[in-house]
Amino acid sequence: MTAATEALNTAPTPALCPNCSTRFPAPRPKFCGACGQESNLRPPTLLEFLQQFGGAYISTEGALWRTLWRLLLLPGQLTLEYMAGRRRRYVLPLRLYLTISVLALLSLRVVTSGKIEANTPELNKTSSSKAIQLENGDTQNIQIGGLGGFKAGMKDGVFFCEKLPESMCKRLERRLTLDQAAMAKEMVQLSERALGNIGTTMFVLLPCFALWLKLIFWDKRLRYTEHLTFALHLHAFWFAMLLLLLIQSEALSALAGTAALIYPLIALQRVYRCRWWSTLPRALALLVLNLSSISFVFASFALLTLVS
Repeated sequence: MTAATEALNTAPTPALCPNCSTRFPAPRPKFCGACGQESNLRPPTLLEFLQQFGGAYISTEGALWRTLWRLLLLPGQLTLEYMAGRRRRYVLPLRLYLTISVLALLSLRVVTSGKIEANTPELNKTSSSKAIQLENGDTQNIQIGGLGGFKAGMKDGVFFCEKLPESMCKRLERRLTLDQAAMAKEMVQLSERALGNIGTTMFVLLPCFALWLKLIFWDKRLRYTEHLTFALHLHAFWFAMLLLLLIQSEALSALAGTAALIYPLIALQRVYRCRWWSTLPRALALLVLNLSSISFVFASFALLTLVS
C-alpha cells in the first residue's frame, strides 16, 4: 500500500460535504442534508459496487417487479394506475418502454444477424411487403409505395412516378432503369435492412398510434398524453412478447402470439371503459390505421434508401 493510499484512508472526513460544500452539523450525519450524499466516503467494495448497479435499482427504482407483474398479467392496469395518480409505485411509462424495447431489439439483432448474413436474397424471391411489390424477380414490374397515391416503379419495363417530388422521381428513374437486376435484389433486401432501423421506426409509429387512439376514442375526452401513456405500455408489452418469441420455443411462441392479439382488446376495454360491442370495431379501426402507418413508414424508408 502506497503512502498516498494510506493518507487517503486515514484522512478525517472533511467538515464540508465534498459534493455540494454544505457544512455538516454536529454530530455529523450519515448523509448530507442538502444533496443526500453520504458523509463518510470510502472506495466501495466489489459487492457494494454490484449492489449499487443492480440490487438498488431493482429494489427501489420505480418498483420494477410490481410494474412487470401488472404489465404482463393485468392488461391496461398500469395505464389506469398512472391516470389515477399512483405513479411513484411503478416504473414510468417512457422508461419502461425504453428499457424493454432496447433489450428486445438488442436480442433481436443478436439472434437474427447471423441468419441475415447467411441468407443472401435471390431474384426469384417474392417480396411480401404491401409497400414494395416485386413478383418472382420480375425486374420489369416493380412498385414502391401505393398508399395515398404516392408510388413509383416499373410497369412492363416503363418507369412511372406519381405524386412524388420531381427531383425524387428523376433519381428513382436513374436507379431503376440503369441496373434493374441489382435494384430488384436491393429491394428484396429492404426487409432485412429495415431491421437495423426498427428502433427509429418505432419512435415514429408510436406517436402515430397514440394519435389514432385519440381520434378513435375522441368521445372519452382524454388528453393526447394519456393516449400516449397507453401506447407506451402496450408497445412495452409487445416488445416483451417479442422476447418470448426469440426463445424459439413452440409453446412460448404460441403463448406470445395469442397474448399479443388478445391483450390489446382487454386493455382497450378496461382503459377506455367501452362495452365489447363498441370496443371490437374500434380495435379493428385501430388495426387498419396502424397497418397503414407501418406501410407508409416502410415505403418512405424504401424511397429514402433508393434515392440516397
